[in-house]
Amino acid sequence: MDVVEHGKPRKAAVAAWVGSALEYYDFFIYGTAAALVFGKIFFPSSDPAAGTLLALATFGVGYVARPIGAFILGHVGDRFGRKKVLVFTVLLMGLSTFLVGCLPTYGQVGVLAPVLLVVLRLLQGLSAAGEQAGANSMSLEHAPEHRRSYYTSWTLSGTQAGQILATAVFLPVAAMPTAALQSWGWRLPFWASALVVVAAFVIRRKLEETPVFEREVAGKEQAKLPVAVLFRDHWADVLRVVFAAVIAAVSTIFTVYALSYAVNSAGLARTPMLWVGVLANVVALAAIPLWAMLADRVGRKPVFIGGSLGCAVLIFAYLGAISAGNYVLVFVVGILMFGVVYSATNAVWPAFYGEMFPARVRLSGMAIGTQIGFAIAGFTPTIAAAIAGDKSANWVGVAIFTAGLCLVNVIAVLTGRDNFRVPTADLGRKDSTGDRVPMTSPGGATA
Repeated sequence: MDVVEHGKPRKAAVAAWVGSALEYYDFFIYGTAAALVFGKIFFPSSDPAAGTLLALATFGVGYVARPIGAFILGHVGDRFGRKKVLVFTVLLMGLSTFLVGCLPTYGQVGVLAPVLLVVLRLLQGLSAAGEQAGANSMSLEHAPEHRRSYYTSWTLSGTQAGQILATAVFLPVAAMPTAALQSWGWRLPFWASALVVVAAFVIRRKLEETPVFEREVAGKEQAKLPVAVLFRDHWADVLRVVFAAVIAAVSTIFTVYALSYAVNSAGLARTPMLWVGVLANVVALAAIPLWAMLADRVGRKPVFIGGSLGCAVLIFAYLGAISAGNYVLVFVVGILMFGVVYSATNAVWPAFYGEMFPARVRLSGMAIGTQIGFAIAGFTPTIAAAIAGDKSANWVGVAIFTAGLCLVNVIAVLTGRDNFRVPTADLGRKDSTGDRVPMTSPGGATA
């Protein structure tokens, strides 16, 4: 059993939280802008629905780059260290996001504008591919064995904070007159990323490498090609993570499609809908660590599955409330679904996925598995917009589609083993018979 130095778990968790908050601020301001503005300034069309569909597609493009980035950054993280990945990702995300704010519009340079937008979105996706897997690996490997879910959940709390920042920044921007919003107002949140990225870089530069990784370096146990080892010995777990990770569709439907549907189809005001996102994420900041602490006591699977099933039910209520134009129900159900119930899944998956793999391929396994699953989730707003078309009543089809993805997640999680009592040093290992090592309690007794 590893001896965890006092203070290091919290330091690693804080670094993961801050970096993820700033990283996902950058990532989600793009989603908000795609829902509210980009369809009009980068994809002008006589058909507004077509412009919105194309704008949402560019949001999904960032997820296409994620699997590619996962292979590259997963290799770097498992071969050369978690810290290098975390420093690189925050710099790449900050630069690409700032440049989005500098882009000319379609009216200024024609088709070159959406081309450049897609290129920068691809760079954002490459960065995000290594961010969560790197931060989760760092937090898990620094954490006390009986509190791994709690400490790894800080990464997801950071992403919620990033969404709060992204949405909050757009509140005053969205309230601007339409002409000002579409000409220069939308650029301000992107330019602001130049300030926040500096803070994340400084924090991560001071972070120490994990003892698990340092021990592998000292013992020369690193795999020269981690991906080859991963797919040779752990391919089933990679597939399991892929299908479990589609639960992220709840996030993309909530933050991108539902916002676009509410404003552009149901006729709801921009500002209240943005506030739903802000308040739901504020609630999530409190809910995530509580769910994570429960998962450290009862296991990852009960919490994860409960959250997924709850989202499958509540997505009908949320889209139905939007369709009815009932602001009270929109706020109540939106906060309940995204702030409370979806937080159960976010609290658990960083530990649940990370505990499937040994340290030598952990970052690669988490990055590749999650990013392929997230790539599927990234295109759900586009698929949902295609399902709905120009008929508001088609929200039922979108809800059925989202609920179906939640059930895919449940099946994937059910097939996995709950390793919450396995010592950190033994995670992902196999004994001489090829079976996983026996589960043990934090005190070392066989469970």
